Amino acid sequence: MKTYSSFSELKKLLPVFLYGFATLSLSAASEVSKKSEIIDLGVDLGFPITNSMVTSWVISLFIIAIIRLTVGKPKLVPGKGQIVVESVIGTLRSIVQPIVGKKAFFPSFWLLSGLFFFILLHNVSGLIPGVGTVGYGHDVDGHFQVTNSILRPGNADLNMTLALACVSMIAWLYLIFRYAGLKVILFDLFGTKAKKEVVGKLIYTFLVPLFLAVGVIEILSIIFRPVSLTFRLYGNVFGGESLLHKMMVLGDNFNMAWLVPLPFYFMELLIGVVQALVFMLLVAVYIGLICNHPEGEEH
Repeated sequence: MKTYSSFSELKKLLPVFLYGFATLSLSAASEVSKKSEIIDLGVDLGFPITNSMVTSWVISLFIIAIIRLTVGKPKLVPGKGQIVVESVIGTLRSIVQPIVGKKAFFPSFWLLSGLFFFILLHNVSGLIPGVGTVGYGHDVDGHFQVTNSILRPGNADLNMTLALACVSMIAWLYLIFRYAGLKVILFDLFGTKAKKEVVGKLIYTFLVPLFLAVGVIEILSIIFRPVSLTFRLYGNVFGGESLLHKMMVLGDNFNMAWLVPLPFYFMELLIGVVQALVFMLLVAVYIGLICNHPEGEEH
């Protein structure tokens, strides 16, 4: 029998153990709950504590701890941890800065990078063994089924994605008024983009009411932005949780509980990264549409 004498070799087996534990955990859940559950702490705090809230607190503390452990106090000659963090931040900066523009980049980067890491870890948290499947329950036909979990993937809760969308849009309003101004906002929404000396006075006159109507449509689209941000993220994460559970049940019926959900497990990892990136980029585009303009007479 082969012996593993080094820690690096043992680390290669860690994903296998995690996946195995995840399959056992998911099989304990009767179904994926559409809403978060209130956790009874035995103390009245004046507001309910849900398992989604607990997960968000854990992830927030995890992000703070990772940054403190890897970076600590930033140094002029960076260590390994600081190099990794700076590389990731530099990559996000190269993506975001051309979209939002130089003027609004530094004021908005805290929001955009925070959204990316927070959403990414929440998406991935649903794949960690025990999240959503460890809690209170009862035996059904000899199998333990969880009815009230202690932790729940935050983005599988509509309240969480709605809160993220609302925070993003409130920050968007502040940034466009602070770094673009009311005049630029009104011109972008209702202003006639054609030049009178190019199209002629007659055509320019007909274009004025057309651009006013387009501005009204644009305002309606802005009103629905929080809705689209909310349901896009929630739908993908909750759908992924439900898909994994169904594949786990299907595999268990054919005595292949480890094999059937395996490709979907790694697919959800990819979707978690993509959805975090999409959410961040959409908010960046919303900011850049108003703030990222070349200097000119109108701006």
